[in-house]
Amino acid sequence: MLNLLTDIAGLRVGQAGCETLRSGVTAILFDRPAVAAVSTLGGAPAARETALLELEMAVERVHAVVLSGGSTYGLDATAGVQAALREDFPSGPGQPVRVPIVVQASLFDLTNGGDKGWGRYSPYAALGHDAARAAAAGRFALGSAGAGLGATTATCKGGLGSASMTTPEGHRVAALVAVNAVGSATIGDGPHLWAAPFERDGEFGGLGMPGQLAADALDLHVKPAGVWGTTIGLVVTDAALSAQQCRRLAILAQDGIARAVLPAHLARDGDTLFAASTGARPLSGSDAELSGLCLAATLVTARAVGRGVFEARSQGRTAEQPCWHTRFGAALTEDRP
Repeated sequence: MLNLLTDIAGLRVGQAGCETLRSGVTAILFDRPAVAAVSTLGGAPAARETALLELEMAVERVHAVVLSGGSTYGLDATAGVQAALREDFPSGPGQPVRVPIVVQASLFDLTNGGDKGWGRYSPYAALGHDAARAAAAGRFALGSAGAGLGATTATCKGGLGSASMTTPEGHRVAALVAVNAVGSATIGDGPHLWAAPFERDGEFGGLGMPGQLAADALDLHVKPAGVWGTTIGLVVTDAALSAQQCRRLAILAQDGIARAVLPAHLARDGDTLFAASTGARPLSGSDAELSGLCLAATLVTARAVGRGVFEARSQGRTAEQPCWHTRFGAALTEDRP
């Protein structure tokens, strides 16, 4: 187990980004179309083709999920991923017409100091194609990579995080999250992360919770007015779920955001989470088994948020928000519980 989304067999992750742009794309490709659903709780989502995942719609399965920066401009990334998938589909006389089903959520990173003067057309279609072509099983970069390259939060840089676990019944559940919240993933003005109670094996520093909350811990810590946010991501399981069950998984994954970011789901957020099932392992049908999968979705999402912030790195660029390590790195040795 790598503690990554790719611990789920049957999917690949690819990423592309531009340091000058301070933005990027993460593409998740399924070897076989996966049953999928979506939950949107933020007040300002930027998404593409999510209407296909409404439970009354005919389409239940997707070929890929895309996460990107760029706000609505970033939604061009789907075109690049779709183009890459279409190149791989058989074509020619006698071949059926196949349309790659690609869904996407995008985060707002337009005010992070990067050069967004790209001219008439955005670069996200090209970045999406590059990300799809880079997709592979196994390890992939976290923190300031892909969709998390230009991510920020109220107190320090955001980033791309991932986590996985196995339920008592043997089902794997994993999350991949790009953390760009309007709120804060850290407690007050200190180094501790709201996700700390769910941490495993020191995956984001092992500081735990503070002995007691500081006086300002529950004060409002948000980005300045006019700077928007969004936490977007995907939770996947190898358990065979219906579209309705995937929808429940996505809703419970949103609870993971709410346990790792305070406050979450604000009007300036666009918090959107997809859930997908590869269907590799059948369910026994018990309520406890499905509830356990939902709990796992909450836990891995909260952990992925913590890792995304912890793994981000500052590049020393003008007007760049400091990362967790720049602000609090000494706490790893000075403030362990």
